[in-house]
Amino acid sequence: MAFALPLAVAGVVADAGAYDGLFRPAPTTDCSIVGGDGGALKIEDDVFFGVESQCRMTRATNVRDMDATLYDMDCTGEGEDWTQRALFMRAADDGLILVWNGFAFKYDRCPVNPVRGTVTTAEDLGIAD
Repeated sequence: MAFALPLAVAGVVADAGAYDGLFRPAPTTDCSIVGGDGGALKIEDDVFFGVESQCRMTRATNVRDMDATLYDMDCTGEGEDWTQRALFMRAADDGLILVWNGFAFKYDRCPVNPVRGTVTTAEDLGIAD
């Protein structure tokens, strides 16, 4: 009985840092900027850095038969604290699929060495609204 609990818990916990990286929501995202408008999302050491917010990723639970993990997200940003759950899944192209209650997003992985000053907006590409 003493050995059963550690084995059961081991099946629930996700790999630490399994989703580490920089991710961009659009091809025009500036991957050299993290945490600001027009910038990338960053995940490092179980901390999710979004636009003007960050969340500690806790209580990792593997999703059976999927390359996905459900986290409790303890977040702070813009003077407020909140807790939500989010599902992280590796995309087939090495990107990230992120699901918050009622919303799903697909992010591409940023290049290894993002270049500052690359195209960052639709205007830079000559695309009008």
